[in-house]
Amino acid sequence: MKKFLVLILVVTLLAIPLTNASAGFDDLGYNEVAGIFVGAADGVDRNPDGTVWGNPTYANDHLVMKWSKAWDEAKYNNAPWTTDAWIDNEWNGAFPGGSGEVWHYKIQWVGSCGSDGTPLPDGGYCVWGQFEVLMDQGMSDSVHYWLAHGISTGYGN
Repeated sequence: MKKFLVLILVVTLLAIPLTNASAGFDDLGYNEVAGIFVGAADGVDRNPDGTVWGNPTYANDHLVMKWSKAWDEAKYNNAPWTTDAWIDNEWNGAFPGGSGEVWHYKIQWVGSCGSDGTPLPDGGYCVWGQFEVLMDQGMSDSVHYWLAHGISTGYGN
């Protein structure tokens, strides 16, 4: 459940246009110049209403999301997608009032790779038809899961 929620968050983030190119963090946790979001998951949808896209389960969780300049340029400025385009999501709900889940995802553009969930030769899996989830690991209900561990889990390969 958490795995797919975070992937949905990333997809939705991709649909939100950048609105403020000023330096520093805004009130919700975005620093668009640096390509980072740090804050409550409630702010990631730019609607601080105690929910994340209508779901209150993960609103109090903490999220650190980073993306490369190549990701930003391809998504918002029609630059070509390259393997320099990546996004990293670190989700932490392991505190009182949080969801109790912790997840870390590394996602990189790789070109055509199949349908969502298609296993890839290096250990990752395909998402959105052109991106590889290089790393998908976390904890839910006190159990640690490794759902993808591409070799290497570094970007730009």
